[in-house]
Amino acid sequence: MMAPSLPARIQAALEGTYGIPEAPSVEDFIRPIDASEDEGREVLFVREDEDGVSLLLHLPRAALESKNLPFDLLCQVVEGVSHFLCLAERARRELPVTQLELELQAEVDKYVLFVHGPLAARRFDPDRAARIRARLFEAVEYLHPPGTERGDRYRLANDLAARFAGRLEETFARRGHFDRMRRALRSFYAAGQSDKITLARAA
Repeated sequence: MMAPSLPARIQAALEGTYGIPEAPSVEDFIRPIDASEDEGREVLFVREDEDGVSLLLHLPRAALESKNLPFDLLCQVVEGVSHFLCLAERARRELPVTQLELELQAEVDKYVLFVHGPLAARRFDPDRAARIRARLFEAVEYLHPPGTERGDRYRLANDLAARFAGRLEETFARRGHFDRMRRALRSFYAAGQSDKITLARAA
C-alpha cells in the first residue's frame, strides 16, 4: 500500500484540525506544472456555472516528486490545498468566499501546520514557534508590489494572520490550552471574511 501523498496528508491534517466532513480528495484535482507554466507556482483555477463549481489545482511538479522540499515549495503545497479545501467546504455549505478570505485562511493554515501540526515534527516549542512566525510573516517576498490589488491583498492577509497566530500562542499554546486553541481555530475557520478580520485584529 502506497503512503499518502504530501497534499493528501496536508488535507487530512486540515480536515482534522477544523472538523471538515465529506471533502473531496484534493489529489483528484491536481495538475503538476513545470517552471515555465504559471510562473511555476501554485494556482487554483475556479469556474462556476449552473452545474456548480469546478476546481483545478496547479502545483509545481518538483513539490510533488521530491521528498525534502525547500520551505517555499512546501508553503505552496499547503496554500494550494488550503485554498482547495476552503472553497470545497464553502461550496458544500452554499456559502460565499472571497479572495482575501482564502489568502488569510491559507496563511493561518501554514502557521498551524508548521507550528502545531504534522509539519512541525515535534511538540509545541515557543522558541521554534517564534522562528516559524518570523519566517512566515516577516521574512516575506511578495511577487506583486504594494498599491496593486493582489499586492495589497497578500500584505493584508499576511498582517492579519500574523496577529491571529500571535494571539493563538499567547492565549492558548504557551499556557498549554490546546483544546481551547482548537476551538478558536474552528470558530475562525467557520467565520466569514468580516468576522475573520475582526478576530484577527482583536489579537
